[in-house]
Amino acid sequence: MKKQLHPKNAAQKMASYSPWIEIDLTKAKKMIFVTGQIAQDNEGKPIAPDDIEKQTECVFEYISAILKEWDMTLDDVVKAVIYIKNMKDFAKISPIRNKYFANSKPVSTLIEISNTVKQGCDIEIDVIAMK
Repeated sequence: MKKQLHPKNAAQKMASYSPWIEIDLTKAKKMIFVTGQIAQDNEGKPIAPDDIEKQTECVFEYISAILKEWDMTLDDVVKAVIYIKNMKDFAKISPIRNKYFANSKPVSTLIEISNTVKQGCDIEIDVIAMK
C-alpha cells in the first residue's frame, strides 16, 4: 500500500523520514488525521514544562494511544508536522522522533513557532496515518 521513495539526486536523509511517499489508495482501508497534540494532563496543565524531551515523549505517546483506538500504530503514519518553540531543541527532539518513526519514516515538516495554545507546552505534533 505504501512505497517510500528517495530520488538518486536528493540530499542524504538526516533522520527517519521519506522525501515522499506513494500510497495505493485502492488498498488503503482508512485514513486518520490526528489534530495537533501537546503535553498537557487531563486538567489542561502542562506536563514537564521546560523539558522538551519529556514533552516530546508525552506527545508521541498521546498520538500512539489515539491511533490505537483505530487499530493503528505509529508505523502507519505517513505525514507528520512538528511545531517547536525553539529550533535549538531540534537536537533534543530528533532522536526521540527517530525512535518513534523508525519504521514508518513519514514525510515530515519541522517548524519553529512563537507559541502553542498552552503556555508551558513547547512542542505540538499532528499526523496523518493510513492503513
